[in-house]
Amino acid sequence: QVHLVESGGGLVQVGGSLRLSCAASGRTSGRYNIAWFRQAPGKEREFVALIRASAQTTSSYADSVRGRFTVSRDNGDDTVYLQMNNLKPEDTAVYYCAASMSWGRSSTIYTDWGQGTQVTVSS
Repeated sequence: QVHLVESGGGLVQVGGSLRLSCAASGRTSGRYNIAWFRQAPGKEREFVALIRASAQTTSSYADSVRGRFTVSRDNGDDTVYLQMNNLKPEDTAVYYCAASMSWGRSSTIYTDWGQGTQVTVSS
């Protein structure tokens, strides 16, 4: 089991940037693939980005964020980051990080979830 804690959300203007952090803890946290999902009011939770387990750099992005968001991980402190640039009003949502031993974009394969952090983009 992996314990995940997100931070870094907030209010930003259109075109601005934010960096979200997902701190993972647990004996085997480095073995998990970490994904970011988001959920806007009245909408289903959707995949945002994904990065392989420690020491690997393979990543995957939703079409809606590719080229604007970058996912990375610092294996030294078991933290995964989501750098979000050129933010748009439609990026407004609660952002969650999640861990899985499997690789994929479906939320159903993720066994551990953080509590979420709010991102609001004002126009």
